[in-house]
Amino acid sequence: MTRWNTSHIPDQTGRAVVVTGANSGLGYITARELARRGARVVLACRSAERGAAALARLRSEVPVCEAEFRPLDLADLASVRRFAEDLDDFCGDRLDLLINNAGVMALPQRTTADGFEMQFGTNHLGHFALTGLLLPKLLATPGARVVTVSSMLHMLANVDLDDLNSVRSYHRWVAYGRSKSANLLFTRALAQRLAAAGSQVVAAAAHPGYAHTNLQTAGVRMEGRRAAERAVELGNRLIAQSADGGALGTLCAATAPHMKPDAFIGPRNGLRGAPARSFRAPWTQKDDTADRLWTASEELTGVRYDITVPVV
Repeated sequence: MTRWNTSHIPDQTGRAVVVTGANSGLGYITARELARRGARVVLACRSAERGAAALARLRSEVPVCEAEFRPLDLADLASVRRFAEDLDDFCGDRLDLLINNAGVMALPQRTTADGFEMQFGTNHLGHFALTGLLLPKLLATPGARVVTVSSMLHMLANVDLDDLNSVRSYHRWVAYGRSKSANLLFTRALAQRLAAAGSQVVAAAAHPGYAHTNLQTAGVRMEGRRAAERAVELGNRLIAQSADGGALGTLCAATAPHMKPDAFIGPRNGLRGAPARSFRAPWTQKDDTADRLWTASEELTGVRYDITVPVV
């Protein structure tokens, strides 16, 4: 993967792709680059207005693309189920690539429509449910992959299996770190279950390093903390790499040949640069923790995974 960039993306003609949070930032760049290589792309976004604007932008930048917007609110399991049910008319029984990209970061304490802590509920549980509901399509598609976007800030905290929704105490950055550790534990558990079932579907993870997107300012903006928002924006300008650079890890995990299950791909030096295998905290490689989180996630979402490989 030395100096891997978008020119290395293989032809994606005919492949059906779903990208969550594709209205801006990393998600939009990911969708755009896959569309440029011929993929048929669904922009899965919470806001209808922003989703429609992103689709118009994509069609202006890639005039021959096959793309559409579909509403998806990962903080509402009913929305997740509707999205999965309505996807048949786009890709039928097949899905080549699911990019679990959408996320929220360091928000004031909030809960989802189903009563989960917002960061854990959106970043992990919403994607856990979505992947499980779309799994039959992925299992039926040769060469399919699931790529879940985590963060190097997963190192802030391991999941607390006794307080997954931060009921006892809440700290925005700890909650964010837990949700990103959950992304990696989910990827590990999914990869192991796919392998045990004899499936060739690859589950991998990626992170953007420090990329300049609107994710960093969302939390402080919600609280009206203008000085903090300006400080974050200054840091973005001085230190962060572009969203285009940040999306490379996701695109590499999604398209590079021979990607290994449970791989974690991000910038070579941790913050910026070409994609490479990334360091991950030891707790994200604990099988017992991954299994317990998996069981809890099935119970919380009501989505049970049936990993049965179709007979060809």
